Amino acid sequence: MSDRFQPQPEHKFTFGLWTVGNPGGDAFGQDVRPRRTPAEIVYLLGEVGAYGVNFHDNDLIPIDATLAERAAILRAFRKALSDTGLVVPMATTNLFGDPVFKDGAFTANDPRVRAYALQKTMHAIDLGASLGAETYVFWGGREGIEVEAAKDPVASIKRFREALDFLCDYVIDQGYALKFALEAKPNEPRGDIFFPTTGAYLGFIETLAHPEMVGVNPEVAHEHMAGLNFMHAVAQAWEAGKLFHIDLNDQNYARFDQDWRFGAQNLKQAFFLVKFLEDVGYAGPRHFDAHAYRTEDYDGVKDFARGCMRTYLILKEKAAQFNADAEIQGLLAEIRAGDESVAPLLGTYSSAKAAALKDYAFDRIALGQRGLGYEKLDQLVNELLLGVR
Repeated sequence: MSDRFQPQPEHKFTFGLWTVGNPGGDAFGQDVRPRRTPAEIVYLLGEVGAYGVNFHDNDLIPIDATLAERAAILRAFRKALSDTGLVVPMATTNLFGDPVFKDGAFTANDPRVRAYALQKTMHAIDLGASLGAETYVFWGGREGIEVEAAKDPVASIKRFREALDFLCDYVIDQGYALKFALEAKPNEPRGDIFFPTTGAYLGFIETLAHPEMVGVNPEVAHEHMAGLNFMHAVAQAWEAGKLFHIDLNDQNYARFDQDWRFGAQNLKQAFFLVKFLEDVGYAGPRHFDAHAYRTEDYDGVKDFARGCMRTYLILKEKAAQFNADAEIQGLLAEIRAGDESVAPLLGTYSSAKAAALKDYAFDRIALGQRGLGYEKLDQLVNELLLGVR
């Protein structure tokens, strides 16, 4: 294995306790791997070269743990972090697993459930902040419906906004240096989940009391489930200044949530995603929210984790090769050049510019007949990824 594809701390590769710790059970079959403690998972991640570990509150501390059990788990977890040098960049709250959240958390019809969800999240924020987390992710896995008549969607949006405003004020009041990142998903485990796409959240954020504190955490699989182009969602979030965190995995389009190893399915899409993140200088963690195949033991889980990081680094090298390839860059220059004579007519509106543009004589036929060279460009990308350039 080439040394240049070994993860380093500056790459900021992170995994969740729920990812490498996933025992491989599913709706149709039992666990295939023994469950490991949070500390054991940290040591595994240290062994494969990860930078950090993220967690839901109940990944780390079971929801029904006693105070003594909580203290013992935290001691072992902190020791593992110290021993391995791993950090905790992100934390989140499980508001979807316990039966109390079967109708949602922040959008539940029962106000007692909504209040409990706030209480649970405040305690979890305290835990995340105490371990150094800088980003707090919200995935509303049960914030949705199966029965359309059961919930007023406008009231649900208002309830979600009220909860986030409350929690932003709580973070400010506690003096925590935390920012929030909202994670979209179209469906599963609910029939339909509110805020199904990253774009939906970007619109919603601007209605919050503290929009500067809140961004998004787009996930490859969640956009691909809806048949969307993930890189475009990431680009929109970046352009808006809202790419606070990112979840990397892979997914066949329009399927159930598969959470495969990064690059396992859609290699070209993964390439352009890595190229985008590297080109714009995204400085946050590269979080792999994925699971090893159910066929694997824990040696296979290590192969999975190493594979996620190795594929990212290989594609990072390919992105640099793309940017340095004289033929590709020359073709891109031709494609993007165009006729600059109309440049003064574009950009910011003025009445004089509008009048000049209305009078301009375009050669519509010639514009429609011009070849753009996209076939050649796409083939060059394929050849680069196939290793023949």
